[in-house]
Amino acid sequence: MRVLFTAAEIFPFAKTGGLADIAHALPKALSEHLDVVSLMPLYRFIDKKRYQIEPTGMEMTLIVGETLHTVEIFSTHYEGVEHLFVYNETLCDCEGIYGPPGGCYENNDIRFAIFSHAIVELSKRLSIELLHLNDWHTALAAPLVKDAGLKTRIVFTIHNLAYQGIFPPLSISRTGLSPHHFTLEDMEFYGSLNWLKGGIAHSDAVTTVSPSYAVEIQLPEFGCGLDGFLRLHHEKLSGILNGIDTTLYDPSGDPSLPYHFSAGRMANKSRCKKAYLEEIDIDTPELPLFIFIGRFVEQKGLDWIIDAANVIGKFPMVLSILGGGERRYEMLFDALSQQYSNIHVQIGYDESLSHRMYAAADFLLMPSRFEPCGLNQMIAMRYGTIPVVHRIGGLRDTVHPWNGKEPLCGKGVSFSEPGASGLVRAIEEAIELYDTRRTFRRIRKFDMDCDFSIRRCAQRYESLYRTLF
Repeated sequence: MRVLFTAAEIFPFAKTGGLADIAHALPKALSEHLDVVSLMPLYRFIDKKRYQIEPTGMEMTLIVGETLHTVEIFSTHYEGVEHLFVYNETLCDCEGIYGPPGGCYENNDIRFAIFSHAIVELSKRLSIELLHLNDWHTALAAPLVKDAGLKTRIVFTIHNLAYQGIFPPLSISRTGLSPHHFTLEDMEFYGSLNWLKGGIAHSDAVTTVSPSYAVEIQLPEFGCGLDGFLRLHHEKLSGILNGIDTTLYDPSGDPSLPYHFSAGRMANKSRCKKAYLEEIDIDTPELPLFIFIGRFVEQKGLDWIIDAANVIGKFPMVLSILGGGERRYEMLFDALSQQYSNIHVQIGYDESLSHRMYAAADFLLMPSRFEPCGLNQMIAMRYGTIPVVHRIGGLRDTVHPWNGKEPLCGKGVSFSEPGASGLVRAIEEAIELYDTRRTFRRIRKFDMDCDFSIRRCAQRYESLYRTLF
C-alpha cells in the first residue's frame, strides 16, 4: 500500500506544536510495514543544507482559481522516511507557518490551496493508494480528490477542532474549489467556507487523536459548531490515541540532558533537577518542581494558572514556564515572574530546553480547558515527571488517578472541576504526594515503565487503512 502523509508542519523541519511531532513519528512507525511518503511545504526558514533537502527536478504548474502557480518538489530521506517538500513563493516565502505571532496571514486560503492542489497532483503522479490528511491546512485536498475522480482512499485526522480554516465565500473562486461544495451538507458554515467540513465530508475515514475527544466533539460543549455535522458522519469517526517517538524522547540517551537516567537508575534525575535550577538561578532543590510547556493560548488553561498565581506564589514549590503565543499571556506571565520568586518564565520555545525541563521536573502542569490528546503528559511520564491534568479529552485517556485501583498505564493527579480552584486543589494533592516519598518514587517508576510509544498508534492506523480497501 502506497501512502502519502501530508501536514503543514513536520518535526524537525518546522514545528509549532504537537502536530509536527506526530507528523514525524507516525510515518516513521508506519514505514516499517507500508510504503509511506511524507509531504509538507518547504518554508524558506527550513535549513535545506542541514537536512540535505535537494530538488527532485519535478515541477508542476497548478491552476488555483484563475492564477497559475509553479511548484517545485524537493526531497530528502530522514530517519528512514522519504520526505517530499512543496516549494512555491506564495506558500513558502513567509516568516512563520501560519502567520505572525498571535495572528494569521490574510492569504492563508490561497497558500494552503496551492499546497492542497499539489497534494492532488502528486497523488496522481506517485500512484498513491491512500492519502492521509491532517487538520484544515490539508483538508481542501479531500473534495479536490473527489472532484478529480481519483480512487485514492482518504483518511482525515482532526488534531484540534478549534482550528477549522474558515474563509469568506470569495475564497471559493480564489482557491479553485467548485461552487457546488458551498452547501450546508458540504462546506458552507454560517455563510462562510469551512475547510474542515470539507475534510470530514469527503474523507473515507475521520479520526481524532484520542478516543475521548472523538466522543466529546460530538457534544455542543466541545463541537465548535460542528457537533451536529460530526454526529451525521459518526459512522466513519473514530479516536486513535497518539503516541510519542521513544527514540527521540529517551532519558537514558537524550543528548539534550546533562545526565542520563532510566527507571532502574534514577539518581541522575535529581542531578538534572539541580542543574536546571542552577540554570534558572533558583536554589531550592528540596522543593517540588512543577513545569508548564506549551503554547500561550486560552485552550491551555493559562487563565487558571494566572488566577491561582497568588496561591502558587505562597506554596512550597517552584513553577517554571516555557512557551509563547498570545501577547497578553506573555505579558501576564512575565509580570508574575517579577512578582513571585518561585515562578520562573521563559518566553519562546527551545526544543533542547524543553527536554531538560522534562528531565528536571517532578510534576507537569496541563490544566487544559480541552485537550484533543496532548503529548506533553506522555513525554513527561517517559522522563519520570508526574502529570497534573484537567481530566478532559486525551488527558482522561492517558493519566489515571495515582491512588486508583485501575491497572492502567499512566498515573498522575487530575481534577474535574474547571477553574483555578480545581487546579489549586490538584497542586496541593501533588505536593502531598511529593512529601510521601516512597509512593512518589513508586508512581514515577511506574509511569516510566509505561508504553506510550507511537508503534501502538501506528498499528491502529495500519488496521484502519486496510479496512478501506
